[in-house]
Amino acid sequence: MTRIGAIEAGGTKFVCGIGNAEGQIEDRVSFPTGVPEETLAQVIDYFRDKQVEAIGVGTFGPINIDKNSPHYGYVTTTPKPGWSNYNFLGTLKQAFDVPFGWDTDVNAAALGEATWGAAQGLDSCVYYTIGTGVGVGVYTEGKLVHGLVHPEGGHVLLRRHPEDTYAGFCPYHGDCLEGLAAGPALLGRWGVKGHELPEDHQAWAFEAYYIAQAVTNSILMLSPRKIILGGGVMHQRHLFPMIRAEVLKNLAGYVSASEIVTGIDSYIVPPGLGDNAGLSGSVALGLRALAEA
Repeated sequence: MTRIGAIEAGGTKFVCGIGNAEGQIEDRVSFPTGVPEETLAQVIDYFRDKQVEAIGVGTFGPINIDKNSPHYGYVTTTPKPGWSNYNFLGTLKQAFDVPFGWDTDVNAAALGEATWGAAQGLDSCVYYTIGTGVGVGVYTEGKLVHGLVHPEGGHVLLRRHPEDTYAGFCPYHGDCLEGLAAGPALLGRWGVKGHELPEDHQAWAFEAYYIAQAVTNSILMLSPRKIILGGGVMHQRHLFPMIRAEVLKNLAGYVSASEIVTGIDSYIVPPGLGDNAGLSGSVALGLRALAEA
């Protein structure tokens, strides 16, 4: 039976696991994201006796995904202490002589959802994770989108809510999508974590306002067949109808697809793979790497 190693490398925690050809997770472990040397030592120790045939890595970024670059496999300009310009993939390759898949955590999640989840059978989807940060994975016409670097839709600029005075926490842009809508923005604006706020709190109107703008722009720019919203903030399921309503308001009838006009409840959805989207997606990256080896 095929055994694929999977790494979902997040800014807060790493999740490692073993998956099969159907994307099922057979074993998993998680630990906090620390400095690179200590964190990857734990990763290597986990996989050392697992006899995997390939390893897929979906990681926080930005990362270098240009195979012709001498810095392929590096984390680049992340604000995560210690990880900037770190040779993540190279460190793993020194420990394991297997094919590696390498991509962003959100591209991995998009691939997982397209392979086994909410977008299964579709040729395109956009996956947002809204948690400690905001990331966007894009799968279109059967391929993950990379381009010059890779999508960084968590840092798109937005129209501010007229009642929102919070400056935003992004160290690069201040009030981009991540700066206004990620988990730390909820804490910074309201003084408590999102799950501690009641459903009728103004926080959620702000969240829906900002997330819906990003989703609207994705619909207009990429025309995906499904929008998937994951991450810790989206565990607040009452956000979904609020976001859908804001998206319809933003589009104002311009996009006439029935999937949006009459079927938006099935168009903007939570991950079909739940919290396994990223890890299962990393399995899919590993399977692709194995097939291409």
